[in-house]
Amino acid sequence: MVVRYEDIELDYCTECRGVWFDSGELELLFDTMQLDGGALESAGILNLPEAATDEKKRRCPICGRRMKKVNIGQPPLLIDACIEGHGLWFDGGEVAQLAARCVQKPGAPQGRVISFLGEVFKTGSQE
Repeated sequence: MVVRYEDIELDYCTECRGVWFDSGELELLFDTMQLDGGALESAGILNLPEAATDEKKRRCPICGRRMKKVNIGQPPLLIDACIEGHGLWFDGGEVAQLAARCVQKPGAPQGRVISFLGEVFKTGSQE
C-alpha cells in the first residue's frame, strides 16, 4: 500500500506495518517535519558498519539484493539498507520510534510529528 504524506509517498505493508523509504525520502520526511535528521541521511547510513544480528536479511524491493543491517541513532535502532542505495526498510513501529526520539530533542515540533504518526501510520502518539 502506498501512503502519501504531504509530498512523500511511502510504501507501507499493512501486514507487518513495515515501511520502505526510497532513496532520499527519509531526508525529505525530516525536512517536511522540520526535524534535524543529521546523521540519518541515506548516504551516511550506508557507511555504517554491518550490525551483528540473527535477524533475517530482507531483500531490496527494487534490485532484489540482500540488504545490510545497520544500527542508527541512540539507543540503536536496527534497520535494513539497500547496499546499492535504493532505500531503507523500517520494520513495524521503527519509524514511530525514530520520530519519537526526534521529538525529545529541544525545539522539535512535537505537534507535527504526532500528526504525522497519526495520519500515516494510524498510531497517534501510542508508538
